[in-house]
Amino acid sequence: MARYEQLPANTQAQRTRDDEIDLRELFVTLWQGKWIIILITLLFAAGGVAYALFKPDIYQANALLAPADGNGGSSLGGQLGGLASLAGVNIGQDSSNKTVIAREVLQSRAFLKDFIHRHNLTVPLMGTEGWNKQQQEWIYNRDIYSPEIVEWKTDEDGKSFKPTNWDLVKKFKETHLSVSENQDNGMVTVSVKSHSPVAAKQWTDWLIKDINEHMRTQDVEEAGARVDYLQGKLNETNIAGMQQVFYQLIESETRTIMLANAQKEYVFKTVDPPVVPQEKSDPKRALICVVATMLGGMLGVLAVLVITFIRGDRQKFETN
Repeated sequence: MARYEQLPANTQAQRTRDDEIDLRELFVTLWQGKWIIILITLLFAAGGVAYALFKPDIYQANALLAPADGNGGSSLGGQLGGLASLAGVNIGQDSSNKTVIAREVLQSRAFLKDFIHRHNLTVPLMGTEGWNKQQQEWIYNRDIYSPEIVEWKTDEDGKSFKPTNWDLVKKFKETHLSVSENQDNGMVTVSVKSHSPVAAKQWTDWLIKDINEHMRTQDVEEAGARVDYLQGKLNETNIAGMQQVFYQLIESETRTIMLANAQKEYVFKTVDPPVVPQEKSDPKRALICVVATMLGGMLGVLAVLVITFIRGDRQKFETN
């Protein structure tokens, strides 16, 4: 039978004490390295303050939108829906689906590319680094763009800093645009951030106007194409009943075109329009300073513990 030797009680107690963390010794260690902790904390705090002050102010303009009432032709559309399907014509979508599509189009790459170029936002997006409040003008990043000669500069390899459409859309979506929907009531909030409070408000206005115009133009073109198709079918048939059906469908599509052209806010109705923000939304300078200070303190404590551990191992090595 195997025999196991039992360690003396005092030896076990000694091991237990060695394995435990001596809080008093830890406190003494940190107190002895207090100047290292203070120095690192002050360095990080100063760096946090400098970073917070260096970051330019960012302003955010918000607009609250509601789905526009698109039920002007819903009654007639419901009555003719079956007849339209028999004729191979889709006479339109309900307002809820149209709102969902408009919200996605608003964030689509194709729409934003056209929006940026239509309003000449390439330089404000990629060639500036701030906003001059006194002179109410952009502060240009002269390392990549020269406003005097209206030209993008080149790097050491001769490659131009002029951004591509991919760069423009990515920057606008990630840094400036935010679209959210309230699931309870269907309200949509469009937010735009910019270094310029004037630009934030103006860009929001342009987005709302352009998405309404984009959806209106698209529906008018589709309805016009359906009218042309129905008129062609009407000319091909001599059956009085079918001719009556085509006349009703053409009337429905013509009504859609008239309502679309007459409705200013076609998809989104502005409930709360954007205004020029007077208070910045970013950066959170106080939070940046607090986080930097806390990070400096933790790194200072870690540095003291690492130094103490290294010194302890060196002493043991020299003793042996």
